[in-house]
Amino acid sequence: MKIIVFATIVCFLPAINSGAQTLASINGKVIEATSEEPIKGVSLKISALNFFAETNLNGEFNIENIPTGLHTLQIQYDGYVTQEFPVNILEHKPYNLGDIFLQKTTVEKYETSLIVLTDEDLSDEEGKTSDYIAGLFQSSKDAYLQAAAFNFSQAWFKVRGYDSSYGTIAINGIEMNKIYDGRPQWSDWGGLNDAFRNQEFSNGIAASDFTFGGILGATNFSTRASDYQAVKKVSLSSTNKSYTGRAMATYASGWNKNNWAFVFSGSRRMAQEGYIEGTSYNAWSGILAVEKKLTNNHSINFTAFATPNKRGKSSPNTKEVYDLKGYEYNAYWGNQEGEKRNSRIKEIFEPVIMLTHFYERENTNIKSSLAYQFGHIGNSRLGYFNAPNPDPTYWKYLPSNFLRFPDNPDYANAYLTEQEFLKNGQLKWNELYQANADNGNSLYYLYEDRVDDSQFSVNSMINTKFTDNLNFNGGFSIKDLSSKNYANMLDLLGGNGFVDLDQYALGDARQNDLNNPDRTAVEDDKFQYNYTINALVASAFAQLQGTQRNFDYFVGLNVKITNYQREGLFKNGTYFENSFGKGEKQNFMDFGIKAGATYKITGRHLLTFNGAYTTNAPTIKTAFSNSRVNNSITPDLTSEKIITGDISYVFRAPKIQSRLSAYYTKFSDAIETSFFFAEGLLGNQADFVNEIITGVDKKNMGVELSFEHQILPTVKLVAAGSVGQFTYSNNPKLYLISESFSNSNSNFGTAYLKNYHLSGTPQRAYNVGFEYRDPAYWFFQINANYLSNNYLDISPLLRTNNFYLDSDGVPFLDDETWVEVTQEQVNNLLKQEKFDAAFLVNAVGGKSWKINEYYLGFFMGINNILGELFKTGGFEQSRKSNYPELKEDKQLEKPIFGPKYWYGGKTSYYLNLYVRF
Repeated sequence: MKIIVFATIVCFLPAINSGAQTLASINGKVIEATSEEPIKGVSLKISALNFFAETNLNGEFNIENIPTGLHTLQIQYDGYVTQEFPVNILEHKPYNLGDIFLQKTTVEKYETSLIVLTDEDLSDEEGKTSDYIAGLFQSSKDAYLQAAAFNFSQAWFKVRGYDSSYGTIAINGIEMNKIYDGRPQWSDWGGLNDAFRNQEFSNGIAASDFTFGGILGATNFSTRASDYQAVKKVSLSSTNKSYTGRAMATYASGWNKNNWAFVFSGSRRMAQEGYIEGTSYNAWSGILAVEKKLTNNHSINFTAFATPNKRGKSSPNTKEVYDLKGYEYNAYWGNQEGEKRNSRIKEIFEPVIMLTHFYERENTNIKSSLAYQFGHIGNSRLGYFNAPNPDPTYWKYLPSNFLRFPDNPDYANAYLTEQEFLKNGQLKWNELYQANADNGNSLYYLYEDRVDDSQFSVNSMINTKFTDNLNFNGGFSIKDLSSKNYANMLDLLGGNGFVDLDQYALGDARQNDLNNPDRTAVEDDKFQYNYTINALVASAFAQLQGTQRNFDYFVGLNVKITNYQREGLFKNGTYFENSFGKGEKQNFMDFGIKAGATYKITGRHLLTFNGAYTTNAPTIKTAFSNSRVNNSITPDLTSEKIITGDISYVFRAPKIQSRLSAYYTKFSDAIETSFFFAEGLLGNQADFVNEIITGVDKKNMGVELSFEHQILPTVKLVAAGSVGQFTYSNNPKLYLISESFSNSNSNFGTAYLKNYHLSGTPQRAYNVGFEYRDPAYWFFQINANYLSNNYLDISPLLRTNNFYLDSDGVPFLDDETWVEVTQEQVNNLLKQEKFDAAFLVNAVGGKSWKINEYYLGFFMGINNILGELFKTGGFEQSRKSNYPELKEDKQLEKPIFGPKYWYGGKTSYYLNLYVRF
């Protein structure tokens, strides 16, 4: 009301024309209306004069050299209602607008993207993961980052090629990245879109107020109850993605007369079957936040949220399988008593409880949080013992098996197999039950790889203003994790029990637990493996941010201590010497330094520079060579080193905003692991192995473009693009860990990976968009996207000397020329596959109405309007691990062990209807 009254008075001030034109300045501070916190990066424009400014880290702005007269100041920030103020400059002196409050907009423009971020998290048992991190950038107003979040993400695009573990996700300052692999578990807060709208964001290695952050950036979600605008809201959604329907309700009270604030939000998402066959979806989500203001300087906030969810997984498949069954085929399900039953179910239930204290004075804010997260993650799958493989896509059940001998193809059985697969190419649950009934004990069983985590976290941050131009941020955090890992028997499938033995070993080595030999496992028993990982991570950071007339800067430091220890609860028969009891504690000391500067050539032209050097401790996943069965540590274990930098030119005008950036990142001493079955090891051996490559160096470099042109007040054109090159930059060491190898044979020497492309993301992406936003509160946007240079994930084992050397150390002979295989022949056989480019057209639009005190609205998004079929990821199989075997397989019309792929979804939609009151 204060601003409205002020604007009204200004409108009626008489205009005074001076004899000689003088210049003045306009300054003020922009504040979020609900939380009363300053907002950084708000755009301020005087269009008629082509003047432009942006608020600093304290929400303050200053526009200089304004001529006298009546002008219109436009204040704009993404996600908030745009405001325009008439300002009458009367004389040559500073003109102070005071505090300006921004209210959040009522049109919920981009909720469609949140589905992708929380639910499309596919992975497979062979250690390949379709991981991307567009979600970090959902709140940014930069056109490029918006394109990455809302358009490129459907092709698994990764900004700058970075894995999600390089970005920090926090809730109330508590880091949510998993210690196991460094990645955030988005499903832990999935379905709580309304409750997680309040957030702080920093891009890349730029300064962050709440953490040192990773090289991908940092996002902090705030669940402080008083930050929420008082609202009651109900929404219903329909989609044809991983789930088909969602219902959500949200209530926020704002401060009441007793200085309490309450927030509740809950949702239900469900699908009998998603886009992929047999992928059911069942998720509940709920959050409660309560804040009590104790004094003018102190308040305390309690938050609790839980998001129990279960979903069916989908299988990656070879080209032969897709050609036979189509691109929606999923090998993981089969009919049981008339219902589709998926053998691969991912279940997540990890509730979080948080208590946060706020201390706020004029120049100093301190926020401290204590959190406890507990619960479990389970990934189910079928197991079998001395019985045929139940996988319907097992190579012996496909037509290619009968055509693998070119000189003597069995066309009859190939045809019969093809027809059987076309008709009954799913899991045969009834046959599995019958086999168990005939045998007594279970030959087939359903189990889950189970992780029960309990983690205590504490975090405290201080933000203090030394002077008007110098801020200090600092803090510390501690995470204490106890992680229980075991195989959990879910269903004996009609059998009486399962004898806990390793079918591939002999003698005492068959025993999975020598302390309980020949034990029969029943449902809910722990079997196969059982161990605990205890981890402690403590870190502290400090950062200075300074603002000058033509120069802004920051510098930050970070120190982190990490330790892990495994305790085996089973005494494995093969690794009886080092599987039971506590292993040696692993300790790491890491640090990071980053700095950046912005040089303001003029108010419109800016140059920014950022640089960082950091080290990262190995994760639990990479620190242990095979944690399921022993305490052994990964060879050559050390922290990863990262050096990175970027430079940007930013152009800001009332109608045009643009950014051109160039970046370079060098990763050193990284570790990569995977599990698979391989043939042709050391000449002729075959085994299930854990592959570890150490000392991996990678290089990511490229350029980014962001461009927005406000042609008319209602019409905007956007363009964004990224051209990158992400490659291995050295030849690391490769180790295979297996029961069949002695320690001397586990080192497979050098993996020749240099100059191969990194996989998992398009390395080039382009976007052109058109947006119309009508004053009557409706909008429409359409985007065309072109994504290319996406590559198949290569097998490091195939790039070792083992690939072309026989067991006697002599190169294999080519079966056509009977001379030694040449390097050129090897290179041709191992040429990395480059996927076809994808052209994707997306559209989104919405409308809102205000009826009395009610806001009604809808929006709808349509992705891949043209129905483009495109590969999003894939990997080489390592089964044929030497030259003769791989060449023989690739020469087949239908390779048996060809690459496995994932494909992007067909045309999809998301419709949301909501009412706010």
